[in-house]
Amino acid sequence: MFILANFIDAVSSVLDIALTVYMWIVIISALITWINPDPYNPIVRFLRGVTEPVYRKIRKLIPTYFGGIDIAPFIVILIIIFLQYFLVNTLHELAVRLRY
Repeated sequence: MFILANFIDAVSSVLDIALTVYMWIVIISALITWINPDPYNPIVRFLRGVTEPVYRKIRKLIPTYFGGIDIAPFIVILIIIFLQYFLVNTLHELAVRLRY
C-alpha cells in the first residue's frame, strides 16, 4: 500500500507545482496586457496561446468584462487556488492515510 501512497503523494506534489507555474503564467500574461506588447513576440504569443483557451471557457460561462476590465485572469487564479487547497491537499491527505 505504501507504493500507492507514494504515487498519490508524488502526483499531488507535481500537480501543486504545475498549478503554481500556471498561476504565474496567468499573472504575467495579465500584467503584459497593461503595456502594449508586440503581438509577434514569441513570449507574448506563448503566453496568449497558453492562457486564451482557458479564458475563452471562462468567458462562455460568465461575463468577465466590467468597466473595460477583464476579470477572467482573476477568476482563473481563484480556480487555481481552490484546486490547490482542495484537490492537492485531498490527494496528500489520502496518501498519508494510505501509509498508516
